Amino acid sequence: MGDELKKTISINIKKLDMFPNHFFGIAEINKQDYKINIQGQSILRQKLIKLPIKFKDEKALLRLTGINDTIFEDIVNYKGESEWIEIDSDGILYYLANHQDQIKTIDVLSRF
Repeated sequence: MGDELKKTISINIKKLDMFPNHFFGIAEINKQDYKINIQGQSILRQKLIKLPIKFKDEKALLRLTGINDTIFEDIVNYKGESEWIEIDSDGILYYLANHQDQIKTIDVLSRF
């Protein structure tokens, strides 16, 4: 990415339920609740994030943090606005499968 990254958005996980091939729940950005869907990436799609708020960069580093200082990171492509928070990433999906109840925040880091 070249430039130094800074935290742009904090997504606070309020509720996250596991389904056979995805996670669905409620998350908060700037004191506003949004639905959140986290699934694996498909063969046709790259790792991506869509957000219900403005975002300036074409890529983002997603940092999942939680209890006991657990951290997982993945780089995704920003693919535009959505009514929900949408994340497609095999790495994040598999990590959540093993640490679902430990993750409290997803920080979005970017150059802007």
